[in-house]
Amino acid sequence: MAFVTIIGAAAFTSLPGLLIDPLHTEFDWSRGTIGFAVSVNLALYGLTAPFAAALMDRFGIRRVVAVALTVISAGSVLTVWMTAAWQLVLYWGILVGLGSGSMALAFAATVTNRWFVARRGLVTGILTAAGASGQLVFLPLLSWLVEHHGWRPAAITVSLAALAVVPFVWLLLRDHPADVGLPAYGAEELVAKPAPVPGAARRAVSVLVSAARTGPFWLLAGTFAICGASTNGLVKTHFVPAAHDHGMPITAAASLLAVIGVFDVVGTIASGWFTDRFEARRLLAVYYALRGVSLLFLPMLLAPSVHPPMLFFIVFYGLDWVATVPPTIALCREHYGEDSAIVFGWVLASHQVGAAVVAFAGGLARDVFGSYDVVWYASGALCAAAALMALVIRRPPPLPRMPATP
Repeated sequence: MAFVTIIGAAAFTSLPGLLIDPLHTEFDWSRGTIGFAVSVNLALYGLTAPFAAALMDRFGIRRVVAVALTVISAGSVLTVWMTAAWQLVLYWGILVGLGSGSMALAFAATVTNRWFVARRGLVTGILTAAGASGQLVFLPLLSWLVEHHGWRPAAITVSLAALAVVPFVWLLLRDHPADVGLPAYGAEELVAKPAPVPGAARRAVSVLVSAARTGPFWLLAGTFAICGASTNGLVKTHFVPAAHDHGMPITAAASLLAVIGVFDVVGTIASGWFTDRFEARRLLAVYYALRGVSLLFLPMLLAPSVHPPMLFFIVFYGLDWVATVPPTIALCREHYGEDSAIVFGWVLASHQVGAAVVAFAGGLARDVFGSYDVVWYASGALCAAAALMALVIRRPPPLPRMPATP
């Protein structure tokens, strides 16, 4: 059910990159202005996540997710009547950002920690791939709607997709294995459902203060900020308008993003499988290094039509898109134990802050330089830095052994 929920919620993440050119044409808003609204959305997506993880401990997964999807639906449909840029920031940036933050990867981390003891890396990969599956389903449809009927029907489609998931969440999603009388997968005994944890906001902040005193937190946050900058902030937001600048039709560019979604599913599930078997920090270093190299080649591949080298980039980049998530969650779990879902929520916040910065900077660079080339090259260099940062992360100290009973 969590997989289906994330697929339905993924509809709204597919739209921002398709809106830049239509909103620029209709309202004469600069790409920097539109990019700012997207950056607010991305930042709140991340900053909301740790509080949402704590709220799930307090009120349950089902209630938090149902409210989040309703807020997303409302924010998306309200954009249909907007006439000023501040309304785009309010509706799409703030409302959809807050709702999407509660449906972020911290949700996947919470579900994995509660329902699974064995094969957590693989499960994390599968749940993370659900977002890519949603992108695969909705991107071609939304791009067709934008090109043939305008951006408003696409916004309504996103609203209806988010709203349609709410009944399934309320009726089928359960908070804990004890709710259905089963042990967690891989556990030998049934564990009683824990009591609600009060003070969600206070707990989220206290976990941040504690984690911020450790080096691994800052290294994980830094690498994940670069991950967000090079995926959600850059490719998901600016690939379609960048390809359109080179004469490629919007539907063709959006279809390429959908293909990224196809291979993202394969890459993320494979990454989860690798995470169960190999050292997570070394996997991260490999992923970031390969991503950086691919971004350096992208400006040379953009053209009016799709050709084999571009397809190779799309496949390669798709396999690497969110392959970083399973090892990052695994490292959070290794270092922070019971608080790992909330710590990952804060790490995810850095991911989205990085995405927000590049979503705005990419639009600004396009306004100033007339192309996106400088942003592609800068992101490639940042990925190289992230690879080095991942290698610096130390292993957690071994747990002390209990003295033998005489």
